[in-house]
Amino acid sequence: MENLLTGFEQAFTWYNLLYCLVGVSAGMLVGVLPGLGPTTGTAVLLPMTFGMEPVSAIIMLSGIYYGAMYGGTITSVLINTPGEAASVITCIDGHPLAKKGRAGAALGVAAIGSFIGGTISILGLALIGPQIAKLALNFGPPEFFALMVLGMTMVIGLMGKSLVRGMIAALFGLILSLIGMDLMTGTVRLTFNSPSLASGIDFVPLAMGLFGISEILLSAESHLKAEIPPKIKGVLPERNEWKQTFGAIVRGTGLGFIIGLLPGTNSVIPAIMSYSIEKKLAKDPSRFGKGALEGVAGPETANNAYCGGALIPLFTLGIPSSPVIAILLGAFVMHGLTPGPKLFQDNPDFVWAVIASMFIGNLILLIMNLPMAGVWAKITMIPFKLLFPIILAIAIVGAYSVNNNMFDVILMVIFGLIGYVLKKVDIPLSPIVLTFVLGKMMEDSLLQSLIIFNGNFLALFTRPISGSLLIIAILIILASIYIGLRNKKDFFAGDTEM
Repeated sequence: MENLLTGFEQAFTWYNLLYCLVGVSAGMLVGVLPGLGPTTGTAVLLPMTFGMEPVSAIIMLSGIYYGAMYGGTITSVLINTPGEAASVITCIDGHPLAKKGRAGAALGVAAIGSFIGGTISILGLALIGPQIAKLALNFGPPEFFALMVLGMTMVIGLMGKSLVRGMIAALFGLILSLIGMDLMTGTVRLTFNSPSLASGIDFVPLAMGLFGISEILLSAESHLKAEIPPKIKGVLPERNEWKQTFGAIVRGTGLGFIIGLLPGTNSVIPAIMSYSIEKKLAKDPSRFGKGALEGVAGPETANNAYCGGALIPLFTLGIPSSPVIAILLGAFVMHGLTPGPKLFQDNPDFVWAVIASMFIGNLILLIMNLPMAGVWAKITMIPFKLLFPIILAIAIVGAYSVNNNMFDVILMVIFGLIGYVLKKVDIPLSPIVLTFVLGKMMEDSLLQSLIIFNGNFLALFTRPISGSLLIIAILIILASIYIGLRNKKDFFAGDTEM
């Protein structure tokens, strides 16, 4: 509690409050606009944090992350257009409620549930995070290498139905992470004699291109049209609906937080599971799909509780559990911080200020959502022919500002075209970012371990923690291959999701 109070003291400085407000507002905007989402928004706005203090930068990016989770609800309910993937489930009952004139109640329970789920999950981060970090302080290079390998295997959870296409994406990300000079040997790799690539590929143009530019191209191609949202009346449920709604919120909080702890998952999973549970527990399941408040409260709470849970593997072990968390990991590295067990020990002021700011951000979002939902909904009426050029201009300026180098802008455009093509052929982008971020750290840990063991790779299995983690990773890979081979149709083809 002493650490958390110290964090609040720093988070309540006027400039950090301002960055928190800007972050959650930008996140809401990103979430409201169809075709964008937390991943795209965080990637495009990442350069805005360049030059900031690390605390302020991560406060702002975290605000964008959970602000976008809130914002996606508004368009799901009002115009049946999810702002991000997890809000697809909200459309099922949210839009029917809007058609009945109860859009306010749907948005109200979503905002209240999101606030409760988000706040409790961040409290879980504050309580559980330091304990996990203490346990992991005994890790050396072999343990970190094994942990990175395990994190790599968790990427399988983001590969969609086609393991082959997912592995192609993961291998591409690994290759990209090898570009540049190896700091331990001085060897220059895969630069094609280009001085601009000698220091490797910067994370910012990669993320902005793959997620931002490619999404703009796809959205422009789909000819999205703005719709006029309905009017909002009353933001609270009726008296007889509070009991079942509160039960859905409690269950969604626990479910979302637990799933957030598992690397390789995403916010869609707890939303789907929460909806399924609420439907099974309902006295009258036939109401679902026609306008059941529990069908909105449960999934919305779950996907926001997931956010806090997903930050625990990042803060304590340095493992990104989703594409957005991978971008946050890249932001940590960009600002000279290394997520993992030593983060709580070496940078306690940073950690607790960020955690405290998340409590503040959730409160700001609740205030912004309940009375201002109608205002945010009107943003959806902005013509996309005006919106996309603005986003593209922000991306170009952002990519250039990182190193004041046009080469980064060119890289961003190239990765944008690559991301567009990969999406067209159903190759997921998430494994590329995760393996790109983890690849360099894994290589450094492996080289340090081999120095310790005089080049004997098998010695990694002789240490209890590293050996156990490597065996678990091998079992996960073998199980995935076995499952894929049992169903060749899904193994060699099938839909994938980003």
